[in-house]
Amino acid sequence: MSLSPAAQRPSVRPQSLAWRPRAILAALTLGVVASQAHGQAQAAAAAQGQTRTATPPSCTAIAWPQWSDFVKYFVQDDGRVIDASTRQRMTTSEGQSYAMFFALVANDRATFQKLWRWSVLNLAAADIAHHLPAWSWGQLDNGSWGVLDTNSASDADLWFTYALLEAGRLWHEPDYTRDGLALLKQIEAREIADLPGLGRMLLPAPQGFVEGGTQWRLNPSYMPIPVLRRLAQASPKGPWTQVATNTVHLIQAITPKGYAADWVAYRSLPAVPGQQASGLGQFIPDPQHGVKGSYDAIRNYLWAGVTPAGDPASQALQTALHGLADATAIAGAPPESVQADSGTTQGTGPIGFSAALLPYLQARGNDVVLSAQLERVRAGLAASVSPDNLAARQPPYYDYVLSLFGTGWFEQRYRFGDAGRVSLEWEKKCP
Repeated sequence: MSLSPAAQRPSVRPQSLAWRPRAILAALTLGVVASQAHGQAQAAAAAQGQTRTATPPSCTAIAWPQWSDFVKYFVQDDGRVIDASTRQRMTTSEGQSYAMFFALVANDRATFQKLWRWSVLNLAAADIAHHLPAWSWGQLDNGSWGVLDTNSASDADLWFTYALLEAGRLWHEPDYTRDGLALLKQIEAREIADLPGLGRMLLPAPQGFVEGGTQWRLNPSYMPIPVLRRLAQASPKGPWTQVATNTVHLIQAITPKGYAADWVAYRSLPAVPGQQASGLGQFIPDPQHGVKGSYDAIRNYLWAGVTPAGDPASQALQTALHGLADATAIAGAPPESVQADSGTTQGTGPIGFSAALLPYLQARGNDVVLSAQLERVRAGLAASVSPDNLAARQPPYYDYVLSLFGTGWFEQRYRFGDAGRVSLEWEKKCP
């Protein structure tokens, strides 16, 4: 059984290891090996007709200093997003897919293309029509570089698909639309399960999350409602409208105190003796992680905040997820973890948690708490790129990602429509 992608995800448990800036990394063996592998795979992709030339942009990328910093500190020249705090200097499909969305928000076509090309060549065996992207890539035990775990992570797969479909639409690039639809077809075939008494639901990955055909492990934060709405538009006969409805049901069922857990399980109920199987099921605590909510669960509040107010899921999510607003108001910062069943909180979350809450707090009208969290985020980001910090380590990857989502929203660089389509700041400035 493959281990859980999120359980292994290093971005949620940063380590204090030495870091060298991207300019230096490029001169190391990492850059040499990765470039060689990239070149070989690119040739293979070219033979399959997968390379593309982007249409000349009608206007340049907009000024988004935080995105520019992310590219500077995390994105190699070949399009690989690297978390240098991890022992294997890991790249995840999550990091690649999130970066593609941010590149779209910034109207940064060149970086978007490099990010996607690297992902296809290195994570999907240069064939996105038949391979879901592997969730992790990095330095192997023998010193070489490559895929660490071939299992995919469905949250990244959804964001890849979303970014591709929207890039195809906004940039008039049919190749991106084609790739997005090809990936979507694979997701529907390999990462959807029909749960008794619930219906179709997104599995975290193709392998490792179904036990005996009677119990399924799920991650609530893998399913942003706006993304699901867009996929439903792209695949009207697909499962996505039902997945969105079931996502709301899931969150309502597991938040008795207003807090979401990182992971949850769903099991079918046994048949009553002498009768047919009931065809029903129930949500239960996750067998591996219990009811703890922390680095995964923080995204539930973020997704609730960016869900349009006109979406039928919006109010239901805001009502179910009220706990973290209250806890943040009392403590002055979000807790690092919470027991979802009791509401017991522990520790102080990093600045990325505060950033993730910006859309959520804004949607709830918590203006005073919103202002305090915004100030905390800005101060933390400035400190993370100070000369003293950069001399020792890379800025914290996960904090930066959550901050791009949160501050990008606060600055009105992107919004989601009721059908899931993204509306971007640069659209108003570009023909």
